[in-house]
Amino acid sequence: MHGIPAPPTLTGMTGAVELDVGGRTVRVSNPDKIYFPERGYTKMDVVRYYVVVGDGITRALRDRPTTLERYPDGVTGESFFQKRAPRYLPEWIPTAHITFPSGRSADELCPTEPAAVAWAANLGAVTFHPWPVRRGDTDHPDELRIDLDPQPGTDYADAVRAAHELRDVLDGAGLRGWPKTSGGRGLHVFVPIEPRWTFTQVRRAAIACGRQLERRMPDHVTVRWWKEERGARIFVDYNQTARDRTIASAYSVRPRPHAPVSAPLRWEEIDEAVPEDFDIVSMRTRYAEAGDVHADMDDHRFSLEGLLELARRDESEHGLGDLPYPPEYPKMPGEPKRVQPSRAKKDAPPKRAEKKDAPPKRAEKKTGPASANGRGGSGEERRQRP
Repeated sequence: MHGIPAPPTLTGMTGAVELDVGGRTVRVSNPDKIYFPERGYTKMDVVRYYVVVGDGITRALRDRPTTLERYPDGVTGESFFQKRAPRYLPEWIPTAHITFPSGRSADELCPTEPAAVAWAANLGAVTFHPWPVRRGDTDHPDELRIDLDPQPGTDYADAVRAAHELRDVLDGAGLRGWPKTSGGRGLHVFVPIEPRWTFTQVRRAAIACGRQLERRMPDHVTVRWWKEERGARIFVDYNQTARDRTIASAYSVRPRPHAPVSAPLRWEEIDEAVPEDFDIVSMRTRYAEAGDVHADMDDHRFSLEGLLELARRDESEHGLGDLPYPPEYPKMPGEPKRVQPSRAKKDAPPKRAEKKDAPPKRAEKKTGPASANGRGGSGEERRQRP
């Protein structure tokens, strides 16, 4: 049993509250402001939650450039994603200089202790979106993140089924994943990796992993980028591994009416888990009983060579190359046309009809086998997915 940490020390109860969080003083303004009207949860309820799970979420965010999803007036009010470090950032919260796909750059905050999370929560940060890199090296991810995203007609049970098969795919590539709920209907599986591959290479590995999973479960899983092609299947969102794409961290609160959280799970728990049951109240109890069930994740580092070998085989044996990037990204080398399939058909020029009185074409005289080289044969701001 871990026990819920002692409540933070409170002072100054008129209009604002000061908390002692790990020896740091964190001021909470308007602590009684309602953040989740359906449940009556306040800003202070959110801050207290983050203090209770402080060690767990700090483990998930430590030294990572982090985008803040802010709801200053609660989840029914205006919201925005803040990538640049907020003004008046305390000197004890470090930052990292990161570069966006556009070529622009910014300094993002990098939480290293629970007080940093509580400080950001006071600004209305409900959800934390960390990059898969550390501030010491922002060009080489140290996590492979697989996002199993249920499409219309599917649900959490379908994501669980895909996750079990994904676990086997990862094992075959010499990898081990740690699952968590997304805070919605999906599942995320994080794999700690050696930080020696670029974003492009990690994305290539994610595509290979998704394709292998799709081969095993073609009626249940897809890597099709365009929604019109996905059907009622689980979408492996490989573009979540592209530079500047992030996934909500473990323990992050999600901006939905019942204040759900992204809950770290053990593999043996995913079948019986009910995502809606994990919220800012129940997770406090779970954390007291089980602690951070992903605490050992950073003790491991795996190689991507197994998945990259799958990618090489896909290319050489099956002619399967890259897949489309999100629309706001610059055109990438080797990327196929970034055109929605139905639009491509609509814009295609009509075929010329042959004249009915035209003489039949003479068969070409074959002079030998085809030549060996012949072709014979068969923003910086977060965007919505297409």
